[in-house]
Amino acid sequence: MSNNRMMWIQAITPVHVGCGFGVGAVDLPVIREKATNWPVLPGSGIKGVLADRFGASDPEQREEMTQAAFGKPDKTGENEAPSNAGALVISDARMVALPVRSLYGTWAWITCPLALQRLLRDLEETGLAGKLGETLAKPTPGQILVADEARTKLRVNPNTPAYLADLDVAVAADANVKAWAESLASWLFGTSGWAAEFVARFGVVHDNLFSYLLDTGTEIATRIQVDPTTGSVKKGQLWTEEALPAETVMASLVWADKVRAPGNHTPQEILNKYCSAPLNLQIGGKATVGRGRVRAVFGGA
Repeated sequence: MSNNRMMWIQAITPVHVGCGFGVGAVDLPVIREKATNWPVLPGSGIKGVLADRFGASDPEQREEMTQAAFGKPDKTGENEAPSNAGALVISDARMVALPVRSLYGTWAWITCPLALQRLLRDLEETGLAGKLGETLAKPTPGQILVADEARTKLRVNPNTPAYLADLDVAVAADANVKAWAESLASWLFGTSGWAAEFVARFGVVHDNLFSYLLDTGTEIATRIQVDPTTGSVKKGQLWTEEALPAETVMASLVWADKVRAPGNHTPQEILNKYCSAPLNLQIGGKATVGRGRVRAVFGGA
């Protein structure tokens, strides 16, 4: 078995991993890639969340494998082992599918050929790619390609388009899209009922349309702070926050590098302990108002 695997992240509540401040209409936007302007979850933040989940952020942590996986700070006592870098490496989590409001079917999981091509490179590293990249779907600008199951889920009858957000797009079935939908559903949901739901709601649109939806389809919340003495908004305490909507799907590549800590632990042992079982995590800010609850699952050949 290889020393890398996929980490799939599904948002259960809106996720706000912010860049600190914005220069546009949104005061607290989410972090976006420079080249694509697509939302991204930094790998450093994900690793920090995992480190906290497994107790590595506790200064009293003494378990050798935890120190090997997440690193150990400078020693504070004479009898302590020297510091070491962590062997666990987590890449930035990139967009796989964005939930978009649909007039029929409630919502659709939308992606594009470019997002799938980028994902395919990571899938090849983990041995999961199979034949998915042999004939990648290429929708026209006004079209959504879906599996057969989604042709009836996302429109009222065969003669009408699908209505996504404020757009109407022609619907066509595509065998490659069906293969992607079924593979992603199995990796994300296994044999649960959500797997069939994912296939029935999954669609591929043109790259430009996907970028437009990522610009306009995030969740914008207006927040205030109330002055307890007046019962009204404090001066200057009205702001907006951007978040990835619930049901967003993202993916990261996880692997184990050279193990530098004592204990003779192998990269495979580290991955099996910390990146194997499904995890419920909290990523990003605004945790006290319910933001950032995610479900993380791992997979590899």
